[in-house]
Formats: sequence, C-alpha cells, structure tokens
Amino acid sequence: MKPGNPKHNHLLRRNAMTQLNSFPWPSPPGTAAAPRWSGARFEFEGQNVRVLAYEVGTSHWSDDLTSLHEAEAGQDHPIDRASRRLAVASMARLKADDPIVLDVGCSSGFVLEYLRLAIPRASLIGADYLRGPLESLAVRMPDIPILQFDLRRCPLPSACVDGVTCLNVLEHIDDHEQAMAEIYRILKPGGIAHIEVPAGPTLYDIYDEYLLHHRRYQQRELIALAQKTGFKVEKATHLGFSVFAAFWWVKRRNRKKMHLPKAVKERLVADQIRATRVSSLFAAVIKLETLVGQYLSYPWGIRCVCVLRKQ
Repeated sequence: MKPGNPKHNHLLRRNAMTQLNSFPWPSPPGTAAAPRWSGARFEFEGQNVRVLAYEVGTSHWSDDLTSLHEAEAGQDHPIDRASRRLAVASMARLKADDPIVLDVGCSSGFVLEYLRLAIPRASLIGADYLRGPLESLAVRMPDIPILQFDLRRCPLPSACVDGVTCLNVLEHIDDHEQAMAEIYRILKPGGIAHIEVPAGPTLYDIYDEYLLHHRRYQQRELIALAQKTGFKVEKATHLGFSVFAAFWWVKRRNRKKMHLPKAVKERLVADQIRATRVSSLFAAVIKLETLVGQYLSYPWGIRCVCVLRKQ
C-alpha cells in the first residue's frame, strides 16, 4: 500500500490512536486516577470528558480576540498558511517512526489539520490556554486529544513527546523563559520544537497592543533564549522578508495611533488583517518567498522562526 493512499493514511492514523491510548496522561486537579484516551474522549474515575483541563491563570488572550482573528484572517490568510507549512516541514524532520506531536496554542486547530494531512503517521495532541476554542475544536476534530493548560506550568511528564509546534504563543506569555524551559522538558532527546514569534521590538504598535502581546522579538534574542534553555538551533529564519518594507511603513504609522480609543484601534487592526488576507499579490509574494526559503534563511521579516532540537 503506497504512502498517500487514503487506506494507508487511515492505517497510520489508527496506529497513532493506539499509541495515544498508552500515553502517560497526567491526572487532572482533584483526581487520583490517570486518564485514558479512548480514541474519542478521556476516561477517568467514571467520567468521560472531551477536553482534559488543568490549572490556568489569567490569559493574555481572549475568546473575543480569537473571534476577531478568525473573522478577519480565517484559515486562509497567506502568511498563516506559510507559517503552517514551515511548521509541518520542521516536524517532517522527526526520525521517530510514529512521532507524538503537540501543538501548543492550537486554538481552532488549523496547524493540526496541516500536520494530519502531511504526516499521517504522527500522533497529534492539541493544547491551548482558553477553554472556548478548545470546545469547538473538540467537536470539529473528535479523534484528537485536547488539553487545556498553562505552558508555564505544563502538566505533561518529562520527555513524553517527539515534536512541539508553538506558533505565535510566546509573545503572549509574561515568563517566556519558563515556557521555553517547559517545551524543552517535555521533548524527548532528539525532539524538535518549531517556534514562531512576531519580529521587530521597535515595531510594537496598536496591533500588538490590541492582541495583548508582551513583546516582539529580535532573532538573536530568540536564539539566545533557546540556547540558554539547552536547545541546539538547527535553523533560524524569518517569515515575511519579501514584504517587510511595506510592513515596516504600516507599523511605524500605527505607532502614531497608540492614543486612539480601543474601538478605533480594533477597527484598524481588523481592516489591516482583512486587506492582506484578500490580496492576491501578497499571497503570491509570500508563496514564492517560502519556496526560496527552503534553501536559505532570511535575515529579517515579519515573524522570527526557529527550528530547535533537544540535544
């Protein structure tokens, strides 16, 4: 049976489900028994739950922001599609026959969908901080285990997953050093983390403020954070290199509008997301950039991207 054949992919996914049945799921707060994944829900102490929830604090994201982003960017924004393709390429580096891949900050599950299609042999787990989007995702992707937890206090045991994708998450976390350390801890030796964050600290504007970003990053800062944690940096590049000049101009203009009322900022942010989503020129440029980016690294751009390996 050839790879790519629907029956072959179904067999791979069935094998992946079997692997998740024996995964060391930690007990939720207030319980003693370890949960078991049945292939459709978690079972423990006579309970059946779809989302396994652990302790979380105050989030630097919200259901309203999720709704705004999905309404304006949807699942087909060119730069988000490119972002997911890069994450898939990183996970394709995994050497394990049946890798376990955790998508941190999975939200509506668009990265999980890309991973499922591209790497059907992988066992996938979705995790996020907010409960609302996870409940919707649990209905839309009923055979993928979904967790709710705070990455700063990740409940998963050490060395339990082969790969972690973490796209546009660290900028929402106050203690990003602890979050990076948790990613390192839960990875198996030789495991890979794919990290993406917004680039350019001096370009923090109404977009970042409205989306509750703690910071934007310089690539060298992200690399230093990863290396301090213990990671080996396999690749460091940027996404949005080809449109950076226009991006820089818009961001500098937005910085002059920080004093505007919140409702006005929200409208401006929504308009800017929508404008780039529907631009065929923007889509073509980003697609060409990602093709060329397979062979080189870009020195600047809209987002920093690092492929990290646990030594």
